[in-house]
Amino acid sequence: MAEFDTAQTRKSLFGALLDARDRFGRNKVALEDLERQPITFGRLVLGSLVLGRKLAGLTEDREIVGVLLPNVQAIAVTLFGLNAFGRVPAFLNFTAGIKNLKAACEVAGVKTIVTSRRFVEQGKLDEVVEQLGEGRRVLWLEDVRETLTSLDKLRGLAHSWMARRVHARAKVSPDDPAVVLFTSGSEGVPKGVVLTNANLVANAYQVKALAGDALKPDDVFFDPLPIFHSFGLTAGLLTAVLNGMKSVLYPSPLHYKQIPKLIAGTRSTVLLATDTFLQGYARAAGGEDLATVRLVIAGAEHVKPETRKLWARHGSVILEGYGATECSPVIAVNLPDRNRPGSVGLILPGIEWRLEPVEGIHEGGRLYVRGPNVMKGYLDPAAPDGVSPPEDGWHDTGDIVIVQDDIVTIRGRAKRFAKIGGEMVSLAAIEATIQELWPDSNHVVVALPDPRKGEQIVLVTDKPDADRDMLLAHAQQQGFPELWVPKAILVSGIPVLGSGKTDYPATVEMAHRLQAML
Repeated sequence: MAEFDTAQTRKSLFGALLDARDRFGRNKVALEDLERQPITFGRLVLGSLVLGRKLAGLTEDREIVGVLLPNVQAIAVTLFGLNAFGRVPAFLNFTAGIKNLKAACEVAGVKTIVTSRRFVEQGKLDEVVEQLGEGRRVLWLEDVRETLTSLDKLRGLAHSWMARRVHARAKVSPDDPAVVLFTSGSEGVPKGVVLTNANLVANAYQVKALAGDALKPDDVFFDPLPIFHSFGLTAGLLTAVLNGMKSVLYPSPLHYKQIPKLIAGTRSTVLLATDTFLQGYARAAGGEDLATVRLVIAGAEHVKPETRKLWARHGSVILEGYGATECSPVIAVNLPDRNRPGSVGLILPGIEWRLEPVEGIHEGGRLYVRGPNVMKGYLDPAAPDGVSPPEDGWHDTGDIVIVQDDIVTIRGRAKRFAKIGGEMVSLAAIEATIQELWPDSNHVVVALPDPRKGEQIVLVTDKPDADRDMLLAHAQQQGFPELWVPKAILVSGIPVLGSGKTDYPATVEMAHRLQAML
C-alpha cells in the first residue's frame, strides 16, 4: 500500500488531468476506444479545451449539463471540457427509459443536453431525444465540431500550453460539484448524487494508494461499463487516466463476442466488469483472447465461484470490490496479495467506518462511512444550496457487513433481509447456497408478503428443472434450517440493469405476477 495524502486531492478534475499530463508526459497514450485511434494526454487536454470552450459559449456558468453519450473518447473529452470551464455534466442513463430520463433531467434542472447523432441513430434513441428535447436545448457534437474554425484550433493549441491559467479563470474549487449521477430513489424517482471534484480525484488516488505496485504505469484498463454509472466513471476511466495509465472505453458491456477480441487487440491488462458480464466474456473468448488480462476488478454484484474458475483458466485473478455511487464509488477492494474470495477486501485509505447494530442480526452491523470520497449530497431544491449533505459527513450504505482482520464481507443489503417468524434471514446468503447447488444457472431470492409469517421466501431462477426437494436436501446438508428454503420456485429469465446488476425491484414485481398466476 502506498501513502495516501488527502491534501493531494484538493484540486479540480481538469487540474488532476493536467497533473497527470505533466507527470507522465504529453505523448503518453491516455485513451482508446473501439475506433482504435489512441489519444495522448497532450491531445486529451487540447481536445478538452477546444470542445469545452465551445460548450461554455452555449451554456451558463455552473450549469448542470445533461450528457447522453456512450463509452467513447468523446465522453471523456466532454467530461474534462465541461469541467475546465466550470460546467457540471449530469450523465444520463440511456437504458433507463424515457420516464426515468425525464425525471432525472427535472431533478437536476437540466436545460441543455449534449449528445451525438451517430450514437442516437445507432442506439435507435431518436424518439427518446425528441421527448427529452421538449423545453431543452439539444447540442449535437457533430454540429459543435463543424463550427470549429482554424482560429479555434490555434487558440486551443496555445491554451494547451498555458492550460492552468485558462482553467483558473473558471474558478473551479475542489468542493464544487464535478458530476451528477443518478441512482434509483425509494419512490421510483431518480436521486441525483452530487460528487465534487475532490470526491472523484480522492477516490482515483485512494484506489491507486491501496493497490500500490499491483497497478503498474504500463497497465491498460478495459472499461466496458457505462460512465453514467460510477463504477465505469471512476474505476474504469478516472483511476486509470489520473494515475497515468491508459483506459480503453467500450460502448456496451453486452457484446460478449467482440469484447474479448478487443481486449486482445489492445493488450489490456486490467478489466472492469460485473459477475454477469465476466461469465459471458470468459465463455465467449477464444484461446488467447484474454491472455493479457492480469487483474479483473469486479463489483456491483457478488462474484460466483464458477466465475472465478472460468477466469482462472485464462490465467486471470478476480479481485472483488465494493462501493456506492455516493462514495464515488469505491469503498473497499481485494488486492492480489490479500485476496479473500467471498469478501470485498480492504477499506480504502482515508475512509473512516463504523458499524451500527441491527435488530435480529447477531454478527456484523450496518456500515456507515466518512471520507474525502463521500458525496457532497443529494440534489434537493428545498436545501439551502440545492444539495442535501450526509449528516456529519457520514453515509449510510444500507449494507450489513462483517469486518474481520480489516477485510469486509457483505452479508447483504439491509432491505435484502427477510423477517420470518421473528428471525432475520439474509436473502443473499440463501442465493449463495443455491448457487453452490446449481452453479450454471442464475438465481434471485425475494421476499413476498405472507399472511402468517410476515414474509415468505421465493426463488426466481432460470434453471428449468429446479426442484424444491433437492434444494431442501442441499440446505440440510449445509446445516441451514428449513426456514431458509424458498417456499416456492418460479422459473423465469431474471431482469438485469444496464450496469449488469440484478434488477431487484423488477424481479420482485415479476415474482408477484407469476405467483398470482399459479
